[in-house]
Amino acid sequence: MLDEFRIRTAADSCAKDSCPSSTAPILLEAPASGVPPVITTQLGLTRALERLKALTGPVAIDTERASGIRYGQRAFLIQLKRAGTAPVLIDPIASIDLEPLYQFLAPQEWVLHAATQDLPCLRELELIPRRIFDTELASRLAGYQKVGLASMVEQLLGYTLKKEYSSVDWSSRPLPKEWLVYAALDVEVLVDLRDALEEVLREQGKLQYALEEFDYIVRTNHPQKPRDPWRKTKGIHELSTRAQLTVLRNLWYEREHLAECKDIAAKRLLPDASLVQAALETPRTVPQLLKIPGFQTRALAREAPRWIRAIARVRQEKDYVPFTIPSQGPPPLKSWECRRPLSLALIQEAKIAVNQLSEDIKIPHNNILTPDTLRRVCWNLPDMSSPESLENELIALDARPWQVQLTMPVLLPLFEKFHTP
Repeated sequence: MLDEFRIRTAADSCAKDSCPSSTAPILLEAPASGVPPVITTQLGLTRALERLKALTGPVAIDTERASGIRYGQRAFLIQLKRAGTAPVLIDPIASIDLEPLYQFLAPQEWVLHAATQDLPCLRELELIPRRIFDTELASRLAGYQKVGLASMVEQLLGYTLKKEYSSVDWSSRPLPKEWLVYAALDVEVLVDLRDALEEVLREQGKLQYALEEFDYIVRTNHPQKPRDPWRKTKGIHELSTRAQLTVLRNLWYEREHLAECKDIAAKRLLPDASLVQAALETPRTVPQLLKIPGFQTRALAREAPRWIRAIARVRQEKDYVPFTIPSQGPPPLKSWECRRPLSLALIQEAKIAVNQLSEDIKIPHNNILTPDTLRRVCWNLPDMSSPESLENELIALDARPWQVQLTMPVLLPLFEKFHTP
């Protein structure tokens, strides 16, 4: 049970979350029960699960990855915590069968901070939740401005967390003790934070909003690979021909393949700027390629023929990649004036209305209605023969019931205003 002095009321916390507390925050230097050894054996996992099963309540979960260092977003450490027991640290790359962990976790409520960052790597391990509580999203809905874990723990619980090791190489072994302290503290008070936020949301009348959002995250926790991911290459705007774009595409996929083989983050292996420069110059020989910054490293110089072959294949292709791909949504806003001026006028007023609603209820406008949903519904201009037309369109665009309930009163008059029978 949390001490009352460590939890602010909803009104006080939202009005003063940027101001220092009258009580100096307490620095958490280590978990109350100490830092347990990392579990690397099946027996160790069995014993840890027995301790967790003996207790009740939500389970705090966090992961540590090696983003920007290793290829992909794999988990290299899993942290668990249930009220009444010490944190559990599991090495997911050790030779452990995680099926018992899944069987334990499946019916539990998972407490995560910024769930969409951790769920993909947990899903790779076949650890899939049925219920979650996302403390970062809950913080946004409660109207807080600073929603990082350390900030929220300080605002609501009166503790200070050090955030020193978030970007270290968690794939290295053995993991230093100070790293393990950091990892364990990430779940040490996460359940307490969850309880405090639930209280704030209930007082604000927003708890149902949060529950619907959490359920949506669970239901949509199936990330799809983006189409033509190479088009996100930084500096791609410097390329002016379709042939250059095709070279970039080939080099991008070659980099992905090599990065995966070497288990190195793609941009760490070769920066985007090097790919773009190679696409501009389209070198034909290894010496020409090695003059481009980024390709001269010992590891990449040995792979030079690979890059030259990728470029040469472009000369044999008849169809270069297009400059753009067909949009699956509305066109850029700048083209609306010519194509659908009514939709442009509508979205301009709709944005003002949603922003005002955001200020009134202290929820970020992106959470009230995503920009993509607002663009699509304004572009589509649903048949307004009945109020249900707009409601049905919002539902079809995946707006949650709470979002429909809040936005209908402010959007319906605008859609009726711009509707042309």
